[in-house]
This record gives sequence, structure tokens and C-alpha cells, in this order.
Amino acid sequence: MSDERSIAHVEDGIGWLTFSNRQRHNALTERMAAEAAAILDDFSRNPRVRLCVMKGAGEGAFVSGADIGGLSGRKVAPGGARSSLGALFGALSGFRKPLVAAIRGWCLGGGVAVAMKADIRIASSDSRFGIPAARLGVGYPLDSTRDLVNLVGPSAAKVILFTAQRLSADRALDLGLVDEVVGPDVLQDRVAEIAEAISRNAPLTIRAAKASIDHIARGNPSEQDVIDCIMACLESRDFEEGRAAFLEKREPLFRGE
Repeated sequence: MSDERSIAHVEDGIGWLTFSNRQRHNALTERMAAEAAAILDDFSRNPRVRLCVMKGAGEGAFVSGADIGGLSGRKVAPGGARSSLGALFGALSGFRKPLVAAIRGWCLGGGVAVAMKADIRIASSDSRFGIPAARLGVGYPLDSTRDLVNLVGPSAAKVILFTAQRLSADRALDLGLVDEVVGPDVLQDRVAEIAEAISRNAPLTIRAAKASIDHIARGNPSEQDVIDCIMACLESRDFEEGRAAFLEKREPLFRGE
């Protein structure tokens, strides 16, 4: 029986989203994409979840791409994704809390597209990256290509897409495709360390920071939405808590309200 599924787990303010399809190196199926989109929607609405960490099941892959077998004989929308995959990428793009990708093993094609939606990407030194679209005769989605160009620049994006070659974790780091490379044995601890640091900080401030950066980098969300996020911080109870904690020389306890 196939184990293809997306798994949700919440602990200490961190929502963990695991892509599990071990028989196919965590290749992303339509079912997994639909489940992951639903999980992200739940994390988005759950006040106990401060951020989401995405990872692949096991040690062999983050996501090794879309399920190519499932693509056979099906039409692909002009944006490059079918309904469930489109829903997943819409959920990733619209997720207003921090997204962290913990990458180990293969990260290929659609897996790279998923990872690029994260705000922070931490990879193990045994990770391998690549976009094999040119070997499959498919067009890489425009939105994912835009993400790639924003991260690595136009020239490097062309090399990656034209050659379809594999990249080592160190090369991915050099290009800016990932933010940090660590040993496989410390990946989980390093990601947990970053996640815990984020979860302790003021959620509304982080939301405003993410909105501001995304607006500057991509023009989305709108400037008015960013201003609204910033003003929400100033009017929040967390702002009062932050000031009180500073004056009382103690750690603040933020509630996201």
C-alpha cells in the first residue's frame, strides 16, 4: 500500500508539514498537494501555530519533483500547474506566517519550486538540487521561474534550466538557492533552533516584516496591506507586552494579538 500523504504535526508553536511518499522519493502527487494545501490553510488559521516547517519523510529526499506518472496524458494549465498543485502553490504564496524548508537528499523540479516558496531554506550537506524540466519536455511554471530568478539571478537561472544539471548543496548555497548548509546529523536541530527563535518573537511584527519584504521584492502584497500590518503591531497587546517586558527586564510573552 502506498504511503503517499502530507502529514501535519504541531508542537510548541511550530507546525510541521511532512511530504511523505518514500517509495517515490517523496514525489509530489495530486493527493499530497491537496492535503498539503489544506494543512497550510489550517496552520494559517490556527493561532497556536507561529510558523510552518516543511520537510520530506526519511533521509533520502525533500521532494523529488511532481509525480511524472500522474502527469501523463493530462493537460497542464498555462500557469504550469494543475488544480491540486495550483492550490498548493497558492497556499504557499499566500501563507502569511514564516515558512522554513528543511531540505535533505533530493530536491528536484517541483521540490525546488516548493522550497523556493519558503522564507528560509536550510539544507543538509548531502542534499542535491536540480530542475529537470528540459529533460522531460515540460515548461517550468512562470511563477516558479520568477522565484528562481529572484534568488539566483537571470544568468544562473538560465544555466540551471538550460542544462538540467544537478547542484550540490554547497553550489546551491553559493548561488543563493539556499540560505545555510549544515551536516546531515545536525539539520533537525538547526532547523528547530531557528523555528524556536521565530516562535518566541511577536507574531504580528513577523507578519509585518514578511509582508514588507515580499512587497519590496515582488510587489505583493500591496503597499496598503503592508501599512495595515505595521499599524496592527502598534495597536496590539503584544506591543504593550514588549514595552513592559523591556522596562521590567524580562522575556516577553507574545500572544499574537
